[in-house]
Amino acid sequence: MTMARSNKPIVWAPFAAGGTLTALLIPALILLTLFAALGGRPEGLSYDNMHAFAGSTLGRLAIFGVIALSLWSSAHRIRITAYDFGVRHDTLVATLIYLAAAAGTGATLLFLLRI
Repeated sequence: MTMARSNKPIVWAPFAAGGTLTALLIPALILLTLFAALGGRPEGLSYDNMHAFAGSTLGRLAIFGVIALSLWSSAHRIRITAYDFGVRHDTLVATLIYLAAAAGTGATLLFLLRI
């Protein structure tokens, strides 16, 4: 008995990575941003330090990874939710949703390169 070959692990890997990053990092980033906005900023959360981090190669890679993987994970979840709500034009929905994720990923890359 042989098993059929599948490309699903290649497609599911970014979705799983994005879901994990979104679940673990986004709440922490929101709390840090809220904490900084309310005036309780330690020295490490100053604008100059954050700008220096976002301008470094490691910072750009980290920010790009969090945003891009979160976009692709969210796009897939929106696609599945649309199907569950009865939208049966899956090809159209998938095309629009994934184009939006690709546009967001591209915009993230452009903005990070401008820092």
